[in-house]
Amino acid sequence: MKHRLRIFTGEEETLKQNDQMVNVRFGEIADALAEAVHFRRTWVSDFSEDEVKIPTDLYAILTAYSHLRPGA
Repeated sequence: MKHRLRIFTGEEETLKQNDQMVNVRFGEIADALAEAVHFRRTWVSDFSEDEVKIPTDLYAILTAYSHLRPGA
């Protein structure tokens, strides 16, 4: 049985990107992400430098939404 937990010392090479990817529907993670951001969960900042791939239409909506004034 392969061990899943290990101590990270920073010296080991990280796993290949393809080995770490999984496809999920946005709806499956939206509520969890919204709650985590709302309550300022520490783990959210752990991923702040990671890149994610999103569809162009979702990007357009998020960009437009971020430019709206609060309460608009």
